[in-house]
Amino acid sequence: MVQRFVTWLDDRLGTSHFLKHALRKAFPDHWSFMLGEINVYCFAILLATGTFLALNFDPTPLKVVYHGPYAPLDGVTMSRAYASTMDLSFSINAGLLIRQIHHWAALVFVAGIIAHMSRVFFTGAFRKPREINWIVGIALMGCAMLEGFTGYSLPDDLLSGIGLRIADAVALSVPVVGTWVSFLLLGGSFPSPHMTGRLFTTHVFILPAAIAGLIAVHLAIVWRQKHTQFRGTGKREDNVVGSPLFPTYTAKSIALGMATFAVLVLLGAFVQINPIWLYGPYEASIAMSPAQPDWYVGWLDGALRMGPPWSIHLWGHLIPSPFFPAVLLPAVLFGVLFLWPFIERRATDDGRSHQLLDRVRDAPVRTGIGVALLTFAFGLTAAGSDDVQAHFLHVSVEYLTSMYRIFAFAGPLVAFVIAYAFARELRRRGGVHAAPRVRLRRNADGGFDEEPIL
Repeated sequence: MVQRFVTWLDDRLGTSHFLKHALRKAFPDHWSFMLGEINVYCFAILLATGTFLALNFDPTPLKVVYHGPYAPLDGVTMSRAYASTMDLSFSINAGLLIRQIHHWAALVFVAGIIAHMSRVFFTGAFRKPREINWIVGIALMGCAMLEGFTGYSLPDDLLSGIGLRIADAVALSVPVVGTWVSFLLLGGSFPSPHMTGRLFTTHVFILPAAIAGLIAVHLAIVWRQKHTQFRGTGKREDNVVGSPLFPTYTAKSIALGMATFAVLVLLGAFVQINPIWLYGPYEASIAMSPAQPDWYVGWLDGALRMGPPWSIHLWGHLIPSPFFPAVLLPAVLFGVLFLWPFIERRATDDGRSHQLLDRVRDAPVRTGIGVALLTFAFGLTAAGSDDVQAHFLHVSVEYLTSMYRIFAFAGPLVAFVIAYAFARELRRRGGVHAAPRVRLRRNADGGFDEEPIL
């Protein structure tokens, strides 16, 4: 019956030639090419768990009095958003497990994108003809960060409320259009009664659609342009050496998907994350310390904490201090990342098409810049939790902030010099070679002679 149906379908659509060609498509065997697939599986898990959460979450701004199973908050007035998240965590079967899987999947999703983009950067996979896919990847990374931020802001707990208040201050710091941007995002002055509803729409409909569209464009371009590959025996600029899509690569990909799902379920089951019942509902008059956001926006929080207290008047407009670390700095960083393929092409005068990847040591300057950028981002992220570190290290927050300001300038410079020197030396030596194995044999004089082991 299946064969007759496939034959019937092929008679009308002529799909057999396409399927035969597609199933024989070669995929490189190197493990680093599968980093991107982890992101696809995480996104699928996010959609599945997010659908369950959306069906049980109430984004309406109404206030209710909590009388659920969590006794410490019994009788506390809170928003329906917070109350429904409490119900998800304590009253709905498997609600807490799915909520935690969803949160862990979001963290791994962004981490996977950054790891994948780092591999692309350090190996030069963004060079002609793949500049468009690099731009798509950077846009995908930005959307994933926004999606994560809007998601963890939905429960209307104290921690997420503080984060939203900071985000609103950042939006208001943008000259000329800041007030309009704030009203567009929140539907009024913070905390607006329309705030949670707009976040819900953005998180559930707009950003997932944008991410799905960018993933589709990314995969379509990869399919059209074929994969890059590392240098090796039989690998040239005009071929791709690897496993066929079916059955070898399909089996590996399914195994990776199952492993990703298993790890996220284990994390969701055994590692607590975002316990909003400990934070309590958001109150504008209450703040909590120590506090820190999810790791992927920690670098923005760190930039705000380290940013200079500058406020200037320019052409009749006040530009407050949050603008420089939280708007200008990210705009410059993302701008450089978007334009990097064209910057490197201009700097190296290399306009050729590349299908073979560079080894990391092959481009010392690029390697040094990449390591310096990651070091800078690490410093900002670490600074975003300086209050937590001060609590455990028994030092003042001001002291740690000063140290991170120094690190923000010195750390990337030192990292660049070290990475550049290592890459250049490795390139000169032709890579890392194992030392020749020898056998030591005592000689007549009491010393040792070396005999090579072949």
